[in-house]
Amino acid sequence: MNETPDTDRRRLIALAAGTSLVASLLFIRHARAADVDRFTLGVASGCPRPQSVVLWTRVLGPGLPEQVPVAWEVARDERFTDIASSGVALAEEAWAHSVHIDVSDLAPARWYWYRFNALGSRSSTGRTRTAPAAGASDALQFAIASCQRWDHGHYAAWRHMADENLDLVLFLGDYIYEAGPAPASARRVRQHEGNGPVKTLQQYRDRYAQYKADPALQRMHAAAPWIVIWDDHEVENDYANDRGDTLDGDFLARRAAAYQAWWEHMPAPAARRPRDADLRIYDRYDWGRLARIHAVDDRQYRDRQVCPRPGRGGSNTVTPKDCPSLRAPSRTLLGETQERWLADGWSSHHGWNLLAQQTLMARFSWSDPSLRDAPDIPGGMYWTDGWDGYPAARSRLLGSAVERHAANLVVLGGDVHANYVADLKLDFDDPKSPVIATEFCGTSITSEGLAQARIAAALPFNPHIRYGRSGEHGYMRFALDAKALHAQLRVLADVLDPASAIRTAASFTVEAGRPGAVAA
Repeated sequence: MNETPDTDRRRLIALAAGTSLVASLLFIRHARAADVDRFTLGVASGCPRPQSVVLWTRVLGPGLPEQVPVAWEVARDERFTDIASSGVALAEEAWAHSVHIDVSDLAPARWYWYRFNALGSRSSTGRTRTAPAAGASDALQFAIASCQRWDHGHYAAWRHMADENLDLVLFLGDYIYEAGPAPASARRVRQHEGNGPVKTLQQYRDRYAQYKADPALQRMHAAAPWIVIWDDHEVENDYANDRGDTLDGDFLARRAAAYQAWWEHMPAPAARRPRDADLRIYDRYDWGRLARIHAVDDRQYRDRQVCPRPGRGGSNTVTPKDCPSLRAPSRTLLGETQERWLADGWSSHHGWNLLAQQTLMARFSWSDPSLRDAPDIPGGMYWTDGWDGYPAARSRLLGSAVERHAANLVVLGGDVHANYVADLKLDFDDPKSPVIATEFCGTSITSEGLAQARIAAALPFNPHIRYGRSGEHGYMRFALDAKALHAQLRVLADVLDPASAIRTAASFTVEAGRPGAVAA
């Protein structure tokens, strides 16, 4: 039987009609549960492009069928009198009834409001925006944040950030922590739920649900679009590629469960749904001609850490003398494919290159690097989980930025639970080596860090670090335009107080064409 284009068109119309009928029947069948809040984890948006954005929510509550039709609306006004786009998506039980809507055909550089309806329940309203058009020079107001361990404090930082009227949030990893409940002697302000470390898909789902139930976090998700990357605690502390810190069981099965739960709870594109233990998160986003944002993954593709502690995977603190493999030239933190992708994407046509990655890139030695046992063996002592554990990869990254004339490179990071502002060089041992990029590594939302005395003792060994302080919790806020990047280190008065005040601990400016941060 030969089928004409008209036949195909009629078939698609009939299929759409049938899907709509099924969706309507399911909606009517469960409408009696209209008094149940089906959107207790809030709403979120992310991945802003000039004409598109991703919307997210998750349907919860008793009596959910295998598939739940979820109606969504995007409006040009907060009262939803001017609808820009709408539709119905199916939230599937296999994916925790999460919804990922790739909304397209939007106008560049404008704010939108969105909401969801399912089973007689309506979600809260979220606000999002699209990126500017390719040639536009619009300014950018954004923040970076990371490391929000639930039982180390309250989320007052998110409450304050929601008042900042930002265009964008870059979340740089450790959205959840996999640890079990702390012992009673730890006197936590609130506890992780469960009986032990998170390992199964359902346990990861429950952990995300616990975190995302926080009202302050929900408010910030609803205030602006996010670009989200992960670090280690979304799976297991210090994991590297296919090996966990504890060397416990089938790690790739655990990683698959963790990656699925991450995707189910993030405003990530539907097309990026994970396949077993594989999920690509690295991507780039252009903010008009002002900035190119490169978001990378430093966990999934990295080489394992060298010289781990006996019987463990993960990190250690070593000297180059005692761990010669630290300097192996082939070692990679991003993986060869992602390294090439990043090198190929450095832009000389955008005003700024912003590298959103997970941890401190600047060299940080815990002892005097000038003290060498031999001229060809570097001095110092280094933590192997971060870029110091992959010095050749760091050199390749910075070298490729120089070779490709990456304009005004600013590296953004988190992970280390302290605020750092640093100059980045190709040779940290040479005081005359030129500064080629600027780094802002933000502290944690809540997660506890090292004692400030330890950091203060090491700072003299690292003169390229302009600011280094632990004991601060919060986020970094940035204002970017063609002429300069202005940074504010926003720090809570008391992370244990949900009503904590906030202050600006320090301010810095990076002028276009002049790498290196200057105290403002």
